[in-house]
Amino acid sequence: MPYPTDYKYTKEHEWISVAGAVGTVGITDYAQGSLGDIVFVELPKVGDTLEAGKIFGSVESVKAVSDLYSPVSGTVTAINEVLRDKPEKVNEDANTTWMLKLEIANPAELETLLSAAEYEAFIAEETEH
Repeated sequence: MPYPTDYKYTKEHEWISVAGAVGTVGITDYAQGSLGDIVFVELPKVGDTLEAGKIFGSVESVKAVSDLYSPVSGTVTAINEVLRDKPEKVNEDANTTWMLKLEIANPAELETLLSAAEYEAFIAEETEH
């Protein structure tokens, strides 16, 4: 599945789509494929402050529990309530199933993230080892 070129990516396999000062965050198709069937998603609360590179929640699959890392710093403005009852939506379409939205505190942090091409090269390298 191709990775949207208008998103930015982390080496921990999260994506962020930016519209103005708002970032929408999810996990990549590679991440959901590695995890297998997702059975639970733990997300922060609206109003929580997240820090770039720090854990904001977790995803539990039949295989493992994986931490979720915030791509940028900011304040949570919305969480995807659908995932409480239907965490498998992440498996169905990871590229469009968002987990949270946040008001970006420091837009310069976006410059440290990977482009779609850089992310694809990163996962290609990671799967070779």
